[in-house]
Amino acid sequence: MELKEKMALIEEVLDVEEGSLSPETLLSDVDEWDSISALSLIVMLDENFDRTISGAQIKALESVKDILAYME
Repeated sequence: MELKEKMALIEEVLDVEEGSLSPETLLSDVDEWDSISALSLIVMLDENFDRTISGAQIKALESVKDILAYME
């Protein structure tokens, strides 16, 4: 999966405009990053990448780049 496709998935999970995020975007700067988005991220990573992520790992996420690392 290409970076553009991964970014589109993240933007969908965070419910933000397409193209509004970059890998350097800090999650603390994204108003939509909340507990619901975190749960959606857990589901998306499991369904699309067969990855399991814990609550502690979610709390440690600081940027979109950190999310992308779990998509590898």
